[in-house]
Amino acid sequence: MRDKRPVDELSIEELEKILAIRKREEREKRLDRMKRAGRVVLPEPTTPAAPSAPIPQIPGVTVPAAPMTTAPAPVYAPEPVRPMQPATPEFEDDNHTARAAERSRFWKSFVNQSMLLVEALAVVGLLFLGYQLISAQTKLQEETASAQALAEQQRVASLPTLVPTPQIQLSAVVLPGGHILRDNGEVLFNIDEIPASLRGMVADQIYVPISARPQATSETAVQINIPQINVNHTIVPGTDWEAMKLGVGMLMNGVNPGDASGNLVLSGHNDIYGEVFRDLDKLVAGDQFTVRTQTQEFVYAVTETKIVDPTEVSVMDARGGATITLISCYPYKVNNKRIVIFGQRVGPSGGAA
Repeated sequence: MRDKRPVDELSIEELEKILAIRKREEREKRLDRMKRAGRVVLPEPTTPAAPSAPIPQIPGVTVPAAPMTTAPAPVYAPEPVRPMQPATPEFEDDNHTARAAERSRFWKSFVNQSMLLVEALAVVGLLFLGYQLISAQTKLQEETASAQALAEQQRVASLPTLVPTPQIQLSAVVLPGGHILRDNGEVLFNIDEIPASLRGMVADQIYVPISARPQATSETAVQINIPQINVNHTIVPGTDWEAMKLGVGMLMNGVNPGDASGNLVLSGHNDIYGEVFRDLDKLVAGDQFTVRTQTQEFVYAVTETKIVDPTEVSVMDARGGATITLISCYPYKVNNKRIVIFGQRVGPSGGAA
């Protein structure tokens, strides 16, 4: 099959082969034209002369030798020229040329594949950049919307309400006494026990100045005595952080020891500020202790002990009759739970209920 590639795609070796073929074809054509024109003459064949008879030798007579004739040199007719079949001339460096052509094709293929890979990587890079731009734009929009929503909430919260908003009491959210005791001795209120959505509403109830508390009356509990665990301590109104730093705090729910019904709630720390309620877990059902006012002393008996989560505020609810609830953090120096002692009033000191 004839090679139809253009000249600029042929190698130098291939061009040299084509040139040699063209030269040979042209030479054959020229010789053929000369033969047809009679310009090529073949020499006629010559017949060799017969040998002459020998000359007799006569004594004393010298016979001159016959002149020697020189036989004409034979003329050889050129071999008939056969039409040359087109063929590819062979050179000594044909193998080298083939290897060079193979290398050239390999490098062309390698360059083409490399360029294709570079283009593919460029497309992937552009797609990745586009994705990053879209993600950044989406994130910016989300952050802007979040900031706008927060600002709107703050503006709405600052608007005065037509009806006063009821205030949430700290005691309705978390049981008293929660704290964190660090290794260096630092003590902090455990704000994490309060749900995040309510912290802002009760933050002002965590630290209440002592001067803001109501004064004790003749009906208010002022002292508790638990002989089984060597507790004999005064009672401070309030179960906030400042109150419990002074000793045993009393929940401000309006219940007094002498009331016919209601739940008197007292709370104390277990490992700081005197460790007043550290040994509550040693009390058992039937143990009796007293709570006194300025005028009278009342006797209570332990009925039950529970370990609950800090948010189990229902333990401070009224249970029917005159009851008492003692609360402290639990376990010792861990304080992620609460120990709750339930008691029932059994009567004034020395009298019946």
